Amino acid sequence: MNRKFLASLVWLLICSSYIFAQNTYTISGTVKDQKETLPGAAIYISGYKISTVTNNEGKFSIPNLAPGNYDVLVQMIGYLPYSKNVVIADKSVNIEALLQENTVMLKEVVIKPDPNRMAHIALFKDFFIGKSPNAAQCKILNTNVLMINDDRENGMLTVRTNEFIVIENKALGYRLKYLLEYFEYNYKSKIIFYAGHPYFEEMKGGKSKQKKWQQARETAYNGSIQHFFKSLYHNTIAQDGFVINKLVAIPNANRKPDSLINANIKRLTTGQNGLTRALTFTSGDSLAYWLKQRREPLTMSVLSRADVLVDTLVKTYNNDIKTMNFKDELYVIYKNERETPEYDFSGNRQNRPLDMPNYQISIVSLLEPPVRFYANGGVVDPRSTLYKGFWAYEKVADLVPMDYISTVKK
Repeated sequence: MNRKFLASLVWLLICSSYIFAQNTYTISGTVKDQKETLPGAAIYISGYKISTVTNNEGKFSIPNLAPGNYDVLVQMIGYLPYSKNVVIADKSVNIEALLQENTVMLKEVVIKPDPNRMAHIALFKDFFIGKSPNAAQCKILNTNVLMINDDRENGMLTVRTNEFIVIENKALGYRLKYLLEYFEYNYKSKIIFYAGHPYFEEMKGGKSKQKKWQQARETAYNGSIQHFFKSLYHNTIAQDGFVINKLVAIPNANRKPDSLINANIKRLTTGQNGLTRALTFTSGDSLAYWLKQRREPLTMSVLSRADVLVDTLVKTYNNDIKTMNFKDELYVIYKNERETPEYDFSGNRQNRPLDMPNYQISIVSLLEPPVRFYANGGVVDPRSTLYKGFWAYEKVADLVPMDYISTVKK
């Protein structure tokens, strides 16, 4: 038998066995309101470029989906946007989407003039779209749908919407429809939380534009949160350019014991000479000194440069999900790209050893462990983690679809 033919046959058999091993499933369903089924409703899969519309009977079907966690989005003029989380394990799923009319009762209308609306929108753009070079080429096409509440008493800026936010990203060549679940910015802690469901549409452009967009998408994907979790799942951290170290919390040696601090503050603020002693700034024995001691953090973070092994960090949850759990904080270094001048002035830059080049550095803290994630890099619960560094800098302007395939050859 010809060797080339035999080799081709073996390769064909390998490919065929791989294809048949990858089971795919369908999300189907019916869209209706309180009275009837709704033909022509737009159906999207959050985070992807997958969409369809309901037929004359209000039914839809989205085939060829791998096991995983999906958010199904429904949009229909005259109705509130609808979203439903669907988990595909070992069989197809059928859902019923009941839409509510997008009407507001007169008794619920409260007119609140906002003289600072434009400033609030600008703030929202900075914290939601981002401040990266890609963000400079993004535009929200319907800012009128943003409902902003600036609660200065509680130090919280919140944004919500009853419609999709439409974002044109000329840097990556995407038009996003983003169904915002929540946006919160705490003025005091400077912590931002937002979550939602993006749907990606390809923008049209010539060959030169398409090439430019592909290069920009590759840069946006490489080193991203999605890229990191995908690498974790497949245990390709080193090959993909990541290094995982730890920031370990140790007791702050510069801070005196609480008992000593409290005793001295009490001594200096009570008794006959309390006021006089409180205003005396003798080194080591003044109220100012002990109050400063109280403000000192209990712990300090020290970088351990020993590599954290994936085998000790990641565990298998089931056939489709893996989990990550750890103590302290992860110090994630991405060596294949450098930090940019724009990032240096963003306020997100993290400390690094003097001998370390300006690789992209991100820090991961656990809020609700463990973190559960899929093979495509999708995280089940985004609020399970808090990010600092480069991943806190990159926002919606730097998103690519969950089914994005890197063009880099390994």
